[in-house]
Amino acid sequence: MSELDAQKILTTAFTRLHREGFNLGVGEYLAALEAIPEWGNTLEDLQQLVRLLWCCSVAEQSKLEMIWESIVAVETPKPKIEAPPQSEPSKVTSQTEKKAPSIEKKLETLEQQPTQEFSPLPIQTPFTPIEIDSDVEFQNYWLISRRYMVYTWRYLRRPVANGAEDLLDIPATVEQVANQGFFLKPVYRRRETNLAHLLLLIDQEGSMTPFHRFTRDLVETAKYESDITQVDVGYFHNIPAEKLYQDPYLTEPVDFANLLSQCDSETRVLIVSDAGAARGYRRMQRVREITDVIFDIKQHTNLIAWLNPMPQERWSNTSAQILSYIVPMFPMNQEGLSQAINVA
Repeated sequence: MSELDAQKILTTAFTRLHREGFNLGVGEYLAALEAIPEWGNTLEDLQQLVRLLWCCSVAEQSKLEMIWESIVAVETPKPKIEAPPQSEPSKVTSQTEKKAPSIEKKLETLEQQPTQEFSPLPIQTPFTPIEIDSDVEFQNYWLISRRYMVYTWRYLRRPVANGAEDLLDIPATVEQVANQGFFLKPVYRRRETNLAHLLLLIDQEGSMTPFHRFTRDLVETAKYESDITQVDVGYFHNIPAEKLYQDPYLTEPVDFANLLSQCDSETRVLIVSDAGAARGYRRMQRVREITDVIFDIKQHTNLIAWLNPMPQERWSNTSAQILSYIVPMFPMNQEGLSQAINVA
């Protein structure tokens, strides 16, 4: 997109769609800007990115098609039409005036010159865009806010009383005094520690590129802003294979078997992927391979849930719809994250 300003087109599209009633905010705008270098460099790629990230229904996709045509008509640079060179007026000198031909010769010369035929040029009706106010208020909207992630992780707990024995147990103390008939000493109990173990399996690149911001926040809040004792992360592309990766750039491989060996029956597994719903794919080979992976996970724990960044209506007739019957799948929003933690 060398001759086009992708950011300018994206900003214009965002403003128009927001004005037309699309539920968009700064989060969607920044996520789209971040995905432009990895998604493509043509107008078609940019339109597909906007449709994938900002449209949540078929009606919104149809509305986007009409709005996008008007945006492209205005923002696309048009070829410059060069005016034909005009011949310079002949300089008449005093000498040529003296040697001017007679009137008869001039008439003969004019009769010999071909007459120029005039034809109408093609005229295109100019496009008049809708006036847009410059003071449009952006809504701070996210699929899941970082603050809500931190709040939700508090409910992922596995309390075990293995801390220091320094908490006064008043009911036990009263019961001991009642049984003995006199008071000797108070009864203390141990502090509880959250020994929860979370395994995050996150799909990267491809159709998941627009959602990297949300998956990054999901990992960071679970690791550094929660009281979960152990958080393991495995990145993959489309299908969790024998080799996963420890980094989101898919450069540090790790054996999937090693991650599963650290799991027990209390380990919670959360898979984050669109499962083909972003591009409407329905591939049975992908379904079979992911089913084998889920079967391997269930050999260690049954606490599995799936977060899908695409809305539930987009799962129909895709691989995601089939996989939702095999493992509990929830949309990647506030309610979906809460339900996934309750299941896992």
